Amino acid sequence: MPQTIISGEQSRRQLAEIFRTLGAGKFFLICGSPFDRLPLRVFFENIGTSYVRFSGFTSNPVYEDVCRGVDLFRRECCDTIVAVGGGSAIDVAKCVRQFSVLDSSKDYLAQEYQDSRIPMIAVPTTAGTGSESTHFAVVYKNGRKYSVAQRSMLPDYVILDADLLRTLPLYQKKCTLLDALCQAIESWWSVKSTEESTEYSKQAIEMILQWQEDYIQRNSREAAEKILQAANYSGRAINITQTTAPHAMSYKLTSLYRLPHGHAVALCLPEVWDYMSTHLEQCIDSRGVEYVRRVLVDIARTMGGGDSQRAIERFRMLLREFGIDKPTEHQRQKVLETLTKSVDPARLDNNPVKLNENTIMNLYRHILKAERD
Repeated sequence: MPQTIISGEQSRRQLAEIFRTLGAGKFFLICGSPFDRLPLRVFFENIGTSYVRFSGFTSNPVYEDVCRGVDLFRRECCDTIVAVGGGSAIDVAKCVRQFSVLDSSKDYLAQEYQDSRIPMIAVPTTAGTGSESTHFAVVYKNGRKYSVAQRSMLPDYVILDADLLRTLPLYQKKCTLLDALCQAIESWWSVKSTEESTEYSKQAIEMILQWQEDYIQRNSREAAEKILQAANYSGRAINITQTTAPHAMSYKLTSLYRLPHGHAVALCLPEVWDYMSTHLEQCIDSRGVEYVRRVLVDIARTMGGGDSQRAIERFRMLLREFGIDKPTEHQRQKVLETLTKSVDPARLDNNPVKLNENTIMNLYRHILKAERD
């Protein structure tokens, strides 16, 4: 079943109609603590459909949290899942949906996935990951990051309600916007890019650059609608291509320095982009060097720069305007080695230019202004 995306001022009110269409008897609401400050809370209390709430998860969801969610979902005999929140809440909901039809006596991550056929509605409250329109999720077990992917994990319905962004803290708005921008750029240059994914990427970048000032500085509702749509486009793009080296390099920065994901990946992207633009002879995209060169030019033009260097500078200027700083302390060689070893090689296969271990370490050195011991 294709995903249904509902946006605009009346989108929230259509939830009641969706519940009637699905024949929902009791839904499982997965949300974070900010839910209590949203107008949706009162809406759900008066919608006429009973629900059970689950909020027992962290910003980087761990396997045990998901298992508790699965147990509660089964115990309460819910028939529909509703996720309200950012990427973490939606990822937890996808995993609960996927794991709830598996054998609870075994490791869910080690089993063969199948279509659970449990209806799911996603209501993003941040404009960043586009997780509401992707078929994969991230969960941590014993400190290790696992990607869970299954086509049936794509939510059936998406509600894009710009009013839910109005009270976001300014720093969070900046970080999530940057995550959407990085996803769109990475998807465009990915070795798995297609005409469809490229169109999503292009639209996302254009909308973010056009509306970011009104969204960040003026808190305009129209701008919030556009940025929310752009983030959804970036999610649809990576749903086809997945992400590349900047995302792969960002995860350990997030955990090591307690940086929001969007902050961390935005530090990585211009360094990777700069390296790729000057090392195209190391291209690994089967479509060839000239194809990748044209892609980088197209991205640069969409960013408002005539070439990669000017586009990279515009990206860095945006980081300066947003106050997205690098970690302040100079790092030891041992930390650089830890960061380098954390990078998932599978994500590097998706990058159009080959990055070896020495290159990655040097990139981290630039990202952190690190010094040798």
